[in-house]
Amino acid sequence: MLHLLWLVPAAPFAGAVLLLLFGPRWPRKPAAVVGAGSIGLSAAIAGAIAASFLTAPPPGSVYTQHLWTWLSTGGFRPEIALYLDPLSVVMILVIAVVAFLIHLYSVEYMAGDEGYSRFFAYMNLFVGSMITLVLANNLFLLYLGWEGVGLCSYLLIGFWYRDPANGRAARKAFIVTRVGDTAFTIALLLLFHSLGTLDIPQILAGAPGACPVGSAFAVAAAALLLGGAVGKSAQLPLQTWLPDAMAGPTPTSALIHAATMVTAGVYLIARMHALFALAPAVELAVAVVGAATLLLAGCSAFTQTDIKRVLAYSTMSQIGYMFLALGVGAWQAAIFHFMTHAFFKALLFLAAGIVIHALHNEHDIFRMGGLRHVLPSAFWTFLIGGCSLAGLPIITAGYYSKDWIIASAASNQALWIAGLVGALLTSLYTFRLILLVFFGPLLLPQPARPGLIMTIPAWILAALSIGGGFDRSRFAALLGAQPAESALTSALASLAFLAGLFVAWAWWRRAVVARPVLTTLGRFWFAGWGFDWLYDRVFVRPVVWAANLDRADAIDSVYRGAARSAASASRALSSTETGNLRWYAAAIAAGTVVFLAIAEFL
Repeated sequence: MLHLLWLVPAAPFAGAVLLLLFGPRWPRKPAAVVGAGSIGLSAAIAGAIAASFLTAPPPGSVYTQHLWTWLSTGGFRPEIALYLDPLSVVMILVIAVVAFLIHLYSVEYMAGDEGYSRFFAYMNLFVGSMITLVLANNLFLLYLGWEGVGLCSYLLIGFWYRDPANGRAARKAFIVTRVGDTAFTIALLLLFHSLGTLDIPQILAGAPGACPVGSAFAVAAAALLLGGAVGKSAQLPLQTWLPDAMAGPTPTSALIHAATMVTAGVYLIARMHALFALAPAVELAVAVVGAATLLLAGCSAFTQTDIKRVLAYSTMSQIGYMFLALGVGAWQAAIFHFMTHAFFKALLFLAAGIVIHALHNEHDIFRMGGLRHVLPSAFWTFLIGGCSLAGLPIITAGYYSKDWIIASAASNQALWIAGLVGALLTSLYTFRLILLVFFGPLLLPQPARPGLIMTIPAWILAALSIGGGFDRSRFAALLGAQPAESALTSALASLAFLAGLFVAWAWWRRAVVARPVLTTLGRFWFAGWGFDWLYDRVFVRPVVWAANLDRADAIDSVYRGAARSAASASRALSSTETGNLRWYAAAIAAGTVVFLAIAEFL
């Protein structure tokens, strides 16, 4: 089965090509079959490959499939080659399965949209790019997938482009992530210059011998890779694009948050963990960035009124947990949390989509309420996803992955405390959301009921959100690790869950009558801690001021002057074309005399 590895990314790409070429002329049913079916084929092949890999591992538990050489110049010879090891097996299986469930859900959710085939084309391209990213044998091919998911995020966030706000959100996501991508590009140049290769296995094998721990090269390369990771994964200080990315359709949000885009940075650091181990200062910075992001995003999530923005800040916080694990060297715990997070975050977005769809695109959680009886599927699936997100002890997958991360941080007291406080905040904003949306009086007219195509994927993800974390030890063994465990950490994380639930319930009892008025601190958190305000004044306004100052564009005046000079010369030369033969003969004679004089005297 391993020889079919190329089909895992090829199937989504083929679906995207067919939909882009023929989709606008197809009815909705064949567009849905190609869109969801190509991802289902990819998921089936990924599952068969994972089973084959686990039952009969290749030598060294690594399989490389060389397809063709991309280019060869000056010692630079990147290949289109796929690299399968336990890490990439987990990644492609989670990405393909979760993406298929989201695509299946989208068949009904997007049924009334005029851009139906275009939506599936973009989604297929998104999944194919992400699978390419995680299967790449070299950083050059990984970068191709990296830029592919960036392009697709722009296309999908701005999918409803007729609304200018959606276009602004798409441009913001694209531009902010460019900052991190620039750092990633410089990292690639530095790695090739110093190590002479961009092949990931060669870098991981050669870096420890090529540079000592803490060397300038290791620190610079790791820091630049971290810059790329914080941009794609929406971590401090490049996190501002993610809340606005909710402008896209809800299935797009589910795909970005659960299986693609924001997890790319986590994968990059996990894949290059051997390089980060050579730069302890940068590794600590990864943990600090993750801890700070999970706390800041958790506070902001508690103040949001848009159901999707709550989940967006929740994703920032949970990716912060993954960065925390990566920073303390527990990259296996980060990948385990990636897997469980993909299950429960996709579930939360799909359940939220059922609510939004049923309430005719209503997003304000203070205008919902009482939906547990009229939308039971949305309620129970959202409750299961929320409990897994908050870490309901023993029962949910999120509890096991978050407990592993916090226990791994026990050697650093500040990071350990941050992890526990983050667990409290997660429980607090999660149950605030559940109580406001599903409990209390029904505030809106009878909502529409979802169909089976929307509810079946949600229930499958609900099952995975419960059972996906039980076999933690076997998962750790697959990635060559032993999960960190601490009875004290488990007990305190459980208490944090209960405390957050109690405080959310007490707050809801007081706030259910009317929308609470935010304090100054609450407004500060609601605005994302003022990062947009700061960046607007430090970066955006100076650029706009300079553009207005140079409205005529001095650079363009150089080219306009060259064009005018050429036009003037053309007119001067054309004036000599009189059609008078005597003038032509005289000019030839004069030219001959001048030429002979020059030849004689020089």
